[in-house]
Amino acid sequence: MLVRLHRSLRTRLLLAHLAVIAVGVVTLFLATLALGPTLFDRVMGHMMGPGDGMMGGMMGGMQQTTTQAFQTAMLQALGFSTAAAAVAALAVSILVSARIVTPLQRLLAASRRIAAGQYAERVPVEGQDELAALAAQFNTMAEELETAERRRVALIGDVAHELRTPLATIEGYTEGLLDGVVAPTTETWALVHDEVRRLRRLVQDLQDLSRAEAHQLSLHWQPVAPGDLVEQAMGRMGSQFADQGIHLTYTPAPHLPLVQADPDRVIQVLINLLGNAVRYTPAGGTVRVEVEAGLAGVTFRVADTGIGIAPEHLPHLFERFYRVDRARARALGGSGVGLTIAKALVEAHGGRIWATSAGLGQGATFAFTLPVAT
Repeated sequence: MLVRLHRSLRTRLLLAHLAVIAVGVVTLFLATLALGPTLFDRVMGHMMGPGDGMMGGMMGGMQQTTTQAFQTAMLQALGFSTAAAAVAALAVSILVSARIVTPLQRLLAASRRIAAGQYAERVPVEGQDELAALAAQFNTMAEELETAERRRVALIGDVAHELRTPLATIEGYTEGLLDGVVAPTTETWALVHDEVRRLRRLVQDLQDLSRAEAHQLSLHWQPVAPGDLVEQAMGRMGSQFADQGIHLTYTPAPHLPLVQADPDRVIQVLINLLGNAVRYTPAGGTVRVEVEAGLAGVTFRVADTGIGIAPEHLPHLFERFYRVDRARARALGGSGVGLTIAKALVEAHGGRIWATSAGLGQGATFAFTLPVAT
């Protein structure tokens, strides 16, 4: 306990203050003893003036007696003053040490509770000094950890739900086939096959998401024309738009610079955005692809005339498994991580991605930027 006390920050601060006090007292005593008598004798000599004979001897003896009395009184005054100053300095040192150490002790206790899993822990922010800034930053860190923990729990629940649905369908059909309740027709095997494909797509999306967020994606950088990327993505998605009766348009902008990117990854992002547009745009609607150059690089936009997005959902669209309408999204076959993967891929290229919408029924626009090739 004694070793722990000596090692505490409060004790070390107090000892540091006491050391400063001791050095000041010793310096004060030495300087006073060295300079006090000399200065006193000089002042007394000026006041009494030169003396000779008997009068000079009497004056010398009086000066010596006065000097001794002055030294004695000076030492007593210094002793009492030093004691009073030491007591006052000790009290101030204790208060200052407590003001510094108490917030740090709160931070230490809060950090231990957070390490134990209590992510709702916060510390009070008092004042505007560096300790207050440290406490505010600690609260910000704790809030981020709490958010990350909520997302982790939600991710586990969402993954379990996404896996449970197709597995339950496959289990039901296989049990029906084994019991002879369900006929082994082509349609039955097609349904089972579709659920297996859904599972495989979900696993692949989760694998891509994990690699993207861990920055483990291998990107094959090369200068590429933005128009080529758009045309390849539209070529792969054209049949889906035709089947849904949705018009897909693209008007290439003139004099677009090349972008520095991995073509396959950018096409993956465009396909994801086009896939979202075709799922949430009714028949007869239009999806428009635009590309333009600006100060931030080359901007790709996918705008649709679909169901639109409410403002409160826009900040969360790129979170894992976030769905504006969960029932509708699952019915349409979305895995819930496509936009998250697209965000990770765009940011891996040094760009950014965002979404805008005028509201429900007003369509939506997804856009992202890529750096210009040098």
